[in-house]
Amino acid sequence: MPTSPLRRVGAGLGVAVATALAIVVATPPSGVAASSAAHSAAARDAAAWLAGEYADGVLPGPFGGADWGLTIDGMLALAATGVDPSTRQAATAQIAANVRSYNSYDDWGIEGFTDGGATAKLLYAASAAGADPTDFGGWDLRAETLALVSGAHTGHQHGRITSRTTDESGQDPSNTFDQSFAVLGLARSGGAPQETVDFLVRQQCAAGGFRLYPDAAGAPSPSCDAESNATLDVDSTAMAVQALLAAGADDAAGRGVDWLVAQQRADGSFGGSGPTSGANSNSTGLAGQALAAAGRDTEATRAAQALAALQLTGANGGAATADAGAIAYDTGALTEAVDEGITGNLRDQWRRATAQALLGLAQVPLGRIGLDPPPTGGPTPSTSASPTPTGSPAPTPTPTPTPTPTDAPTASPTPSASPSDTPTAGPTPSDTPSTPVATPTVSTSPVAGGPGRLPTTGVAIGGYVLTALLLVGGGAVLLVLGRRRAT
Repeated sequence: MPTSPLRRVGAGLGVAVATALAIVVATPPSGVAASSAAHSAAARDAAAWLAGEYADGVLPGPFGGADWGLTIDGMLALAATGVDPSTRQAATAQIAANVRSYNSYDDWGIEGFTDGGATAKLLYAASAAGADPTDFGGWDLRAETLALVSGAHTGHQHGRITSRTTDESGQDPSNTFDQSFAVLGLARSGGAPQETVDFLVRQQCAAGGFRLYPDAAGAPSPSCDAESNATLDVDSTAMAVQALLAAGADDAAGRGVDWLVAQQRADGSFGGSGPTSGANSNSTGLAGQALAAAGRDTEATRAAQALAALQLTGANGGAATADAGAIAYDTGALTEAVDEGITGNLRDQWRRATAQALLGLAQVPLGRIGLDPPPTGGPTPSTSASPTPTGSPAPTPTPTPTPTPTDAPTASPTPSASPSDTPTAGPTPSDTPSTPVATPTVSTSPVAGGPGRLPTTGVAIGGYVLTALLLVGGGAVLLVLGRRRAT
């Protein structure tokens, strides 16, 4: 992806200065420009295929009916690439019209439940889509999300996103995806309360990674290291890193990125945890996006190369050539599709894999989707985090046949799944009290895109500028700032 324009301060510079600068800036490291352009094109191809899977602004679930979590994921993917604005707008309108179908059990005839993770993801989606998050389908999603944040009286749970429920326990689980979407959505819509950021930071293990579930076996633990044998998860860590970057918690984000780098495999891919521990495009997409958000160009490019190797093209598609652009969950799924095509319920797996994987190709961070122009030359890191991903595990498992289910109620009178979608580790309960509290005090954490981000890479050109100035006999002082951004 091309670097952003250079801002020059100074006057009286000779032709030699401009020429020297042009040579420095126009000569990228060997292979980087071509690789970036190819990955950006692969992301657009994937988005074009995904847009074709929409019907009236909706992506279906594995058994028919609208899958709102997957519809959101697809909308975010289209926004990251700029592909098919009309489909993206139709999807945004449908999501806004079906807020309660996604974040409640109303469609099941069960009243009094509001899913915290789904509400937070809706808040983020509205912000990323350029809609008004305080009036999205008639809902003030920022206020709704803030009301689901645990108050100071909950002790070490303070700042945790929860679900509002009327059952006897008064609790409903949440997880790291939920918390990350809460921080992202709040950061994008006016600022994340410090307590929401602090809760997420407390879930970071000493090694730098995050668990999928902040609580072990349903028993709240004050921190990751209070749980023995905690299982760290690539997907959850990638989400947390992007949320922390969006909130300006750069130190914690940096430790998370270092842990992610250590998990990357020789071919650039990543695996999740548990049943998704094998290399897969969902985990690789999330991790690659997080690496790009943190400015880890080399590792992000390697992840993009691993994703491109799982993409169907006109040349390698075989029996699935008509689905060129789609990205397989893993090498086994790719081989099967090439031999037999994408048939039956397998399309559901491909939709989910493609929606998340293409973000690792486009590499527009979750904190920047909808703010930066879509990439035109390939993946380049931004100074702040950015979605999408799969969402939060649903309260009950959904019998989808794919390795990476995303659950959400269908548009039918009897929904077939639960209202929030799941990361690649599969659907399992979240956990935390859901007592609505007064709106927390919003901290002054910077909104995504503001100052206080991890350093980004760029071309060091100070020495060349000095040399050029000396060659033309001096001149005014020149300051050149070159920032590589995800555009």
